[in-house]
Parts: sequence; structure tokens; C-alpha cells
Amino acid sequence: MIGLQGIVRQDGRKGIRNVVCVVYLVECAHHVARLVVSKSQSDRVHLIGFPGCYPNDYSLRIMSQLTTHPNVGGVLLISLGCEGFNREALEATIRDSGRPVETLVIQSEGGTRRTVDAGLDRVRSLLEATENPELVPMGIDELVVGTICGGSDGTSGITANPAVGRCFDRLVAEHATCIFEETGELIGCEEIMSARAATPELATEINSAMAKAANYYAAMGYGSFAPGNAEGGLTTQEEKSMGAYSKSGSSRISGLIKPGDVPPSGGLFLLDVVPDGEPQFGFPNISDNAEIVELISSGCHLILFTTGRGSVVGSAISPVIKICANPETYDRMADDMDINAGKIIAGTASVGEVGNEIYDSVITIARGSESTSEALGHQEFLLTYKRFDAIGPACLPQR
Repeated sequence: MIGLQGIVRQDGRKGIRNVVCVVYLVECAHHVARLVVSKSQSDRVHLIGFPGCYPNDYSLRIMSQLTTHPNVGGVLLISLGCEGFNREALEATIRDSGRPVETLVIQSEGGTRRTVDAGLDRVRSLLEATENPELVPMGIDELVVGTICGGSDGTSGITANPAVGRCFDRLVAEHATCIFEETGELIGCEEIMSARAATPELATEINSAMAKAANYYAAMGYGSFAPGNAEGGLTTQEEKSMGAYSKSGSSRISGLIKPGDVPPSGGLFLLDVVPDGEPQFGFPNISDNAEIVELISSGCHLILFTTGRGSVVGSAISPVIKICANPETYDRMADDMDINAGKIIAGTASVGEVGNEIYDSVITIARGSESTSEALGHQEFLLTYKRFDAIGPACLPQR
């Protein structure tokens, strides 16, 4: 088995990166936090945050999971002071995880300049405290890999997505954890997904999640089919769904999770990203960056992002590997891509060969090499209001 090296955390999980997160706890603190990150002049310092002022259980849960992610070594929280976010609970969670954490309150510090100066001092201390960590052996069975597609076109479902599926099958065979999502883009695939479920009870949960997604989009008045998808040659929601589904490969589906749930074992897991309950104002329809964040909150060390039309996004905390489905798009945007799956259309590589190339890229980047989006400095981040109920025992592998 191929060996990796990771940074062991207090909970036993191992990280492949060692970033310091600067976290704004309301939009009013965003600018100050951004100044701290930019003035730190360190690519190890990443900016994340929640813009809302009204408290939200989902945002606290996701932020707690992100700031204790195995790729995170230390955290600076920046609060305005009067927002509803429970900064004390978040700080306690981070401290209990064994990570160094600092909190600055702008109203108490005396405004922008004083908070930025104090923030830079705290960041320097956090960087020093997390510098040169001990590396320990890490198996592929400890790796968590997520996948998402964005800017899809007519080539996505016949090149990049099935190639990711082949990579997933290989990783799952080696007992890694693989997570696919976009339940809103899997409508129409209920029966073939439930047929792959590890148990009849899990099949029922998958069907329920898909019914919820269909109801959500019906209430919103539109689905996840964007104008750019049609311009790229996709004709129906079902065609797009089948392409998105192919990223999951052919392995048995071990469980269904929701954002912030970390799979308890290796295997293939479906991440349900459609909010529970009736659709509410302010709950977004779909966003690639938000879903990348949700995958990372469920423990993903890195993300496989397929695109046909072209996308330039990366992410804070976990590396993003960009896989281009369309050879013409790759020719235009090669500087933003890691893998050219368009070779399948050109006839110079098979789906399996590109799948192996993606697998090799996962290993190389897990070992510390930069993905293209990392090298370009992409650290996009988006966290919005949502609501989720807890999963039940039928959603997880039976012991």
C-alpha cells in the first residue's frame, strides 16, 4: 500500500496541510479579518467566516468542524462584539481539540487599526506555535476525498465525471473514505442509488433525501440546471443528474451524511446538502463554493472538482484538484486545471487511464505538492444560513 505522511491531531485524525484560520464571526468583522490575512503575507493563513448576525445552529456546527479539521493547526477568531454568533462556544470547541486559539473583539480592541495590529501579533504567534509539526505515517485508508462538479457541459458526464468515479472505486477498494454530493443534481437517480445502498434502511433514507430535494426545487421554482449548462450542450435535468451521478463510481454506498457529519469508516458516502424542512427565504439554491465548504466540514482532506465550461475556484483549508472535461476548455484554461480529461474525447486516453491519473494526483497532492488552485492563491470560502436535522442510525454503516 502507498504510504503517506500526516500531522496527527488530538482526536487521532491526520492532516495533510497545517493552516492557521482567521475567522470572522459576522460580516462586520470581515474587512478586519481580511486585512489580517493579507498583511500576514503567509500562504498558511486562510480566511474563513460566517457573515450573518442572527445565530444559526448550522453555521456554528460547520464552523466548529472546519476549525477543528485535521488540516487546521491554529485559529484566530475575530468578532465585532455584538453579533449573535456564539464565539465562546466556538473558542471552547477549538481549545478542547488541542489547537491554539485566540479571540479578538473589535469593539473592545478599539477599532480597525488596533485590531489588525493585535491580529497580526496573534497570527505570528500561531504560525510559530504550529511550525514544523511532527509528521507520522498515514495510510490511504485515513484519507477522506470529496467530489463536486461545477460549470458542467455536455462533456462532463462522459469524461471527467466517470473518470473521477474510477478514481473513487480505486480509493474505496483501498478503504479510503469518499464523499459525493449535490443531491439537488441527482434527481432522477434515486432508484439506481438506492439499489447500491448497503442496507434496505439506507436505501429508504436515500429515497427520502431525493424526494426532499425534488420538493425543495419545486418550491423554489427552478432546479440546479443553469443557463451555462444548456449553452454547454446539456439538454435536461436528468441528463445533468446522470453525469453528476457518474462521479460516484460503482462501489456500494455505505452511508448518507449531512454537512458536518464525519463518516465513521472508509467507504462511499452520499452528502445530502439540501436543507431540511420547508424551503425558507435566505436558503440558497446551490453554490459550488458553499458545497466545497460542506464537504470539507465532513472531513475531506482534498476535493476533486470537475468542470466542462471552466471554473477557477479553489478553497480555504483543503486543496482542490481541478479536472477539465472539455478539451476546448482545457486549451483555453489550462493554467487553472490539474487534469485534462478531454483526452478521452480526443481519443488519446481512456476513462480508466484518466481515473488513474486523478488517483496519482490525489496521492501527490496529499504528500504536499500544491494543486493548481493552491499555487494560484485561490482560497474561496462561503458559508450561509441553512438548517439540518440529525441523521439517524439507518444512515450509517451497521456494525
